[in-house]
Amino acid sequence: MSAGSESGLVSAITVDLKIMHETWMEVFFPRQRGAEDTVLGKWEPSTTREVITYNLWAALGIPIIALLYPLVLLGYFFRYQARKINVTAARLGFFGVVIVFTLLWGGLVALIYVQFSDVFTTVEIIAIAAASGVAVMSSALAFIFWRVGGRGTTVLLAYPFAMTAIFLPPVVAALFHPVLEDIIIARSDEMARWMFQNSPDVIQDQLGQIDRQEGHHVIIWFAISFPVGWLIGFIVSLANLIRPRGN
Repeated sequence: MSAGSESGLVSAITVDLKIMHETWMEVFFPRQRGAEDTVLGKWEPSTTREVITYNLWAALGIPIIALLYPLVLLGYFFRYQARKINVTAARLGFFGVVIVFTLLWGGLVALIYVQFSDVFTTVEIIAIAAASGVAVMSSALAFIFWRVGGRGTTVLLAYPFAMTAIFLPPVVAALFHPVLEDIIIARSDEMARWMFQNSPDVIQDQLGQIDRQEGHHVIIWFAISFPVGWLIGFIVSLANLIRPRGN
């Protein structure tokens, strides 16, 4: 890496950390973020009480920012990938997106049926086909909620359905693969037990009736796509807050 590249990277990180700390300070104090070059300038404490609270809040923000900054960097990466997907989706349109996912996951089912019918049973192929159908419907819902717009709608609905559309069919196929089955089912069992132990009594009564056969693992992985989508949406929103699009 050249010295110029290193200097540019350090400068970009410095700017990010400065913006993050100013954003943190602006939670309780006015004119903190980007206010230095304005007419009024950055607000500064004047009384002893203000100075103490200002400095304490500033110090408290340092470890929090240190923990959040890796998420911001990850958010830049996911935002870049999301932009590429958004551009492709905009070009394809609603029906184009649905057709692409239908061909993609329909092709997966056809490939398994033709080439791996000796590895997967008919019931397992039907389960993969059902997951593919859910993925296609999820792609349609993700597109609709993305087009509706709004950060809340995008994070709460578009991202989770997009995760389902992308990951559900291959995950379901892996559930029945001899090499990956033990690993994935064991992990989903662990997550199911954790959700069972940390859910309200009413939900525990319902979950207690599930013996977590193959079909139930599909439900588990479908449910997991929502918190994963929310997490990705959160870190992308965090990246947008620190460095808005175009900056």
